[in-house]
Amino acid sequence: MRLRSFGHALRGLVRLTRETNARIHALATVVVLWAGYFLQLAALEWALIAFAIGLVLSAEALNTAVESLADAAVPEPHPLVGAAKDLGAAAVLIAALAAVAIAALVLGPHLVTLSRELR
Repeated sequence: MRLRSFGHALRGLVRLTRETNARIHALATVVVLWAGYFLQLAALEWALIAFAIGLVLSAEALNTAVESLADAAVPEPHPLVGAAKDLGAAAVLIAALAAVAIAALVLGPHLVTLSRELR
């Protein structure tokens, strides 16, 4: 029974990869992971980066779920469905902005140090 739950989750991940915005977030994830590796982040810094990545991808998955349910329940335009979709998109935006702030706070000092060393 529990293994079946993982199957559902994996199907959800595959479905998420079909979303354009999720692909953009995945590309940003690869860039940040590469930068973190290159800059030799400490364990706590990696934890902050992992949290930010998880936050954004989770928000994107939940937004996609809300949109799918809304479209299935009410196929024609409806103001409440539109509001729900807007709120889901706002959640993703908030998570993404928080992730950008975390990335700037974690990577920024390393990049400043690197630029000084390169002078």
